[in-house]
Amino acid sequence: MKTYKYELSHQSNLIQIGNLIDDLHSVHVHLLRLQRRYYRIYSKYASLSRILKHITKLKQRTKTHWYQLPSQMIQNVAIRIDLGYQRFFDNIEDRQIGKTNRKVGKPKIKPNHKYKSVTFTQAGYKIGGNRLTINCLKKSFTFWKHREWTGTIKQVTIKRENVGDYYLYIVCEDYDPSEKLPLTGNEAGVDFGSKTFLTLSDGTKIASPEFYKQGLKAIRSANKALSRKQYLSNGWFRAKRHLVGVHKKIADSRRDWFFKLALRLVRKYDRIAIETLNLEGMKKLWGRKISDIAFGEFSLILQWTCVKYGKTLLKAGSWVATTKPCSGCGYRNETLSLSDRQWICPECGSDHDRDVNAAINILQAGVPAS
Repeated sequence: MKTYKYELSHQSNLIQIGNLIDDLHSVHVHLLRLQRRYYRIYSKYASLSRILKHITKLKQRTKTHWYQLPSQMIQNVAIRIDLGYQRFFDNIEDRQIGKTNRKVGKPKIKPNHKYKSVTFTQAGYKIGGNRLTINCLKKSFTFWKHREWTGTIKQVTIKRENVGDYYLYIVCEDYDPSEKLPLTGNEAGVDFGSKTFLTLSDGTKIASPEFYKQGLKAIRSANKALSRKQYLSNGWFRAKRHLVGVHKKIADSRRDWFFKLALRLVRKYDRIAIETLNLEGMKKLWGRKISDIAFGEFSLILQWTCVKYGKTLLKAGSWVATTKPCSGCGYRNETLSLSDRQWICPECGSDHDRDVNAAINILQAGVPAS
């Protein structure tokens, strides 16, 4: 599967897509309330098949206006809720057997402004050139077709961003894979750090631009402007969209830099090893800086880029010691503190840069990512 993203150009009839998403939000609210009532009566949750049968009865009785919505769109809302309950129960089992400590909550009713998307699977839409036609609306919408998609379209999703923009996501299968990059014979371990974003085992160091820190002045200015507006007034909504736009620009800049950096690494190295980090614990210690650097997002982008271009990503476990052991002889320096950036191994006499030594150990301990 591969997903292509296109921006819907600004046009007057986009409000109809927003109204369609709001109609599906009412379906979302009704089905979740139905699950709650069912649990109070029977002490269990209704299965997906039972919910789908109930939706058919609702259309014939009290929810006749649901006939105006494509049936597959309503079914998709029920499927998403069912998947949420499946993840909730699977997480309970995983925590009981000690597989994970992460807690996944049960599905909750989303407020209207947080319900953002509508999904078409097999019918209800038509795409021709750069025009998307939604059958139930009997309207066509123009999107920026900056590149062609390949393969068979399996799913189409329209998502409404907080800033008010709409994006089209086309999911295809059996797409033509990109050309694999030529092999270079190089490999590198990668050590993440708060002062230096990446330190590679060959001594290369890459600093983070810290986009959030750069945009902090604009964020504070936008927050101040929002706080001065009367709540829920027209000026308040304009200020709120401006604040969201500032955050979106920062996130987009960071993501663009991550993709370019990942491509640069993949072009140079055939095998890249990274460490598995406890990001939640790091956020408790260093807070906003860790969120700004965004190790987790970069790891996902690097993994996707390696798969796309035929390179290998290795991962070292979170409990593997990488900082204190000497990469040459394995001697463990128990006296090493966070302030020690350089140290000499008393066993083999190697002069180590703390981060470079850790990157070499990560490369040696890395195993192929699943």
